[in-house]
Amino acid sequence: MKKINRSIAIIATISAAFAILSTDAFAATGCGGASWYGGHSKTASGERMSSGTFTAAHRSLAFGTRLKVTNSHNGRSVFVRVNDRGPFVRGRVLDLSRAAAQDIGMVSSGTAKVCYEVVASK
Repeated sequence: MKKINRSIAIIATISAAFAILSTDAFAATGCGGASWYGGHSKTASGERMSSGTFTAAHRSLAFGTRLKVTNSHNGRSVFVRVNDRGPFVRGRVLDLSRAAAQDIGMVSSGTAKVCYEVVASK
C-alpha cells in the first residue's frame, strides 16, 4: 500500500511540474504592438538605459530574460534582454531599445506589430 501511495505522489508531482511548465510556455510568447525608446535614465532593473544595447521593457517577464522579437510586417528578428518595465500603452507588449528597433526596421515608423518568444529565462 505504501508503494502505491508513494507512486501516486510521485506521479502527481510530475504532473504538476508539467502543468506549470506548460503554463509558462504559453506565457512565454506573445504578439502585439511595440515601440522603441532612447535616453540615458535608469531602468527598472537599475541599469543605465543605453540606446545602443539590445534590450527591451516588458510588463512582467523577469529581468535578464532573453527574447527573440520578430517584426510581423517584414519578418526581421532580433534578440533582446529584458531589463525594464513597460510599455504602459494599451495594445503594446514591448518597448525596444533604439538599436533593437533599428535591426527590425521600425525606427522610422516608431511602432510595429511584433511577436516575441522567450529563448532563455533567468
